[in-house]
Amino acid sequence: MPPDIDVNIFNSYLTISIILPIYNAGYWLDECLSSILVQEHDLKLEVSIFFDSCTDNSVAIFEKWFPKFEKDFMEVKISKEENEKPKGVGYAKNKCVEQSNGEYLCFLDADDIMLPNRLKSQYNLAINKKDELIGCKFRRIPEGSTNRFTKWANSLTKGQLNTQIFTSNGPTIIMPTWFCHRSVYDKVGGFEEGRAIPEDLIFFYKHLRLGGGISRCDEELLIYRYHEDATTFSIHERTIWDIRVKELEGSCFE
Repeated sequence: MPPDIDVNIFNSYLTISIILPIYNAGYWLDECLSSILVQEHDLKLEVSIFFDSCTDNSVAIFEKWFPKFEKDFMEVKISKEENEKPKGVGYAKNKCVEQSNGEYLCFLDADDIMLPNRLKSQYNLAINKKDELIGCKFRRIPEGSTNRFTKWANSLTKGQLNTQIFTSNGPTIIMPTWFCHRSVYDKVGGFEEGRAIPEDLIFFYKHLRLGGGISRCDEELLIYRYHEDATTFSIHERTIWDIRVKELEGSCFE
């Protein structure tokens, strides 16, 4: 493991922090990390990683990649915990953000792959939309998986991003594509923590309730992987339904 880094030193020149929580992602991690290094940009980046009680080879895989990030003059923030059980996606994302210093946050799941122009395209949109969550179109792998969901999410018009927020499909911009100014995260107060919690949906609704907006880059900027071990399958449908009903009853988006 690379030496611990003092996360209290504020590097004001950093533009984007890539927020990368990791739990047992060894099978996909090489592709994910490689996609960071091939980004086409002239921005100042850092990668903020939190290992959430991994029991596979995820840490060892990152150790192999660490010199490549150093060679690319990229800041890296790393922390890890080794608890009996992982503390969940919301907790891991919060840890990543708390130790990061970038003005903008780019969220990335460890089983996904960024296309080379993701950072530049979303940054160019976000600089004029500092109170918005920015998403993008995506490609699903394996090819042909979740065709209906992919078509729905990628074909939403600008207006539908706001009018279809209570559909069964979740946020109208999917969490693995989120990019935002740090103030968006600070205003919401971070992600709900715990296991089997739809932290993205809760964050999404609270962001809208507080007057935040949503936009989407109409480019395919992420390869979004489908597999049976994805965290989303651990969340009970009733939990999501109850959150939706609560938001509707609150009439918070009038």
